[in-house]
Amino acid sequence: MVSAGLPWSWGATEDERRADYPCAAPVPDPAHRMIRAVDVAAPAATTFRWVCQLRVAPYSYDLIDNRGRRSPRSLTARADDLAVGEPFLLIFQIDSWTRGHEITGVGLERSTRRFGPMACTYRVEQAGEHASRLVARLDLTGRGRALGLALAWGDLLMMRRQLRNLAALATRDHRRSCDTCGGA
Repeated sequence: MVSAGLPWSWGATEDERRADYPCAAPVPDPAHRMIRAVDVAAPAATTFRWVCQLRVAPYSYDLIDNRGRRSPRSLTARADDLAVGEPFLLIFQIDSWTRGHEITGVGLERSTRRFGPMACTYRVEQAGEHASRLVARLDLTGRGRALGLALAWGDLLMMRRQLRNLAALATRDHRRSCDTCGGA
């Protein structure tokens, strides 16, 4: 289970903190576990499609994470054509995935040299007819308590921004589709 409270947990429910995630398999004894979650005013399918965009850009603070290039504000063709071994974010590659539900990445060699073995899972759950939850968990071995604490605070800032951006974009697309079809 992920510890409650900052910097280890942000936005996650107790059930989400206790849940099993595929990122636990590649890092069976993590020194650090972090979980972040947001509500999204869009169905899980729309939200998951935006999670697939993490193959294209980080969607956090682009000046820091994306060399100043703005993360795309429209969906990139075929970003949802997922395959094991494909790049995911900047420091992971896809280890496993379940279409419409979750993507798990393991750290690339260059990142594990610096931070030790790590894995992350991004999970989307339906939370009503036009709503979903987006949960991200990161497990890593770390290099000591001080570095782990620094990484947790840094990850909190970056991932909070990332999840909020993905939620806003999924919500925007869902509202646009409802406007054109006369739905919700």
